[in-house]
Amino acid sequence: MTEFLGISITEWTGYLASFFVLLSFLMRNIITLRYVNSVGCLFFVAYGILLDSWPVIITNVAIVCVNFYYLFLNKKSPEKV
Repeated sequence: MTEFLGISITEWTGYLASFFVLLSFLMRNIITLRYVNSVGCLFFVAYGILLDSWPVIITNVAIVCVNFYYLFLNKKSPEKV
């Protein structure tokens, strides 16, 4: 596998995924948190694919789906006053 600074691309993908997931926990705004967390999870999906690890892939696809649900599908219309 190709390396950068002596670290494989697979490991860099895992580090990048971990960074975004960690960064998402520092967010105060839940919308921003879900976007940043989704980016991290998508990197984890790529990492799982590179490792051929189905548990990593399935878990992170599920988390992205939950984030997608709350970001786009669960939009509630404003209550009438």
